[in-house]
Formats: sequence, C-alpha cells, structure tokens
Amino acid sequence: MQLHNLKKNKTNRSSRQIGRGGKRGTTSGRGTKGQNARAGNKRRPEMRDIIKKLPKLRGYRFKGYGVKPMVVNLHVLNKAYEVGESVNPTTLIAKKLVNKKSGKMPEVKILATGTLTKALKFENCLISESAKAKIEKAGGTIAPAPSAK
Repeated sequence: MQLHNLKKNKTNRSSRQIGRGGKRGTTSGRGTKGQNARAGNKRRPEMRDIIKKLPKLRGYRFKGYGVKPMVVNLHVLNKAYEVGESVNPTTLIAKKLVNKKSGKMPEVKILATGTLTKALKFENCLISESAKAKIEKAGGTIAPAPSAK
C-alpha cells in the first residue's frame, strides 16, 4: 500500500443548508410556505384586532354610564304636594311627575325654578344649592341624599 492508494473512511461532505437558522431541518420550525414562514413576519395578534373592533364607550351597552338624574322644579312640587308631605322618587312616580327608567327607580334632582310656599320633607333626592336655600326658607326639611353628585 502506498500513500496515493489511501482513501477516507467518510467523505468530507458538509450538510446541505436548509431553512436558514436553527437546527430543526427543512423549515426550521416555521411550518411550510407563506407569510408565516417568511423572515420579518410581524402580523398583529388576532386578539388585538378583536379588541380594536369593540366600541369603547359608545352604543347600546353603555347607556347606564353617566346617566343624568331626572329634573323636577320647585314650582311643580308646590302645585302637586300638600303641606308636610314627603317628596321622594316613589311619591314623584305616584304623582306622575317622574317616570321610571327601564323599570328602575330614577335618580331625581330638585332644581330651584319657581317658588316654594309649603313645608315639604325631601328624601333620597339630589338638591341644588339654590333649591336647598328655598326649601329651608319655606320651612322644609332635607334628609341626606343617597349619593352626592
């Protein structure tokens, strides 16, 4: 045997480069063809698109948000009530001065338009500052409101 007769046991062959990157073979863990397999694939996540399509604070689902109270003026109460009667959402609905809002008791605010000559008791109503002064001047009493707004 001479030097020129020697042969390698294994050939000096490098493996074919497929999939570019990683050691996962043909597709490098990217599945097959298409946008998802390409480099620089930056598609928006599906959930984000669903969130973006939803309305923020508009539409039928958000009607309860920021609901304004129903307004009643003092001159209307002066005509409808007798001396010493209590003014609250229940009695206002009974006297048809206020309507229920989708089957629920409304929030009521008393405003100072007109004059009040009778002493009335006010319960569970929001009352403006000027109306409060007129009620107290007429001899009426005010129970604390459920929520001050």
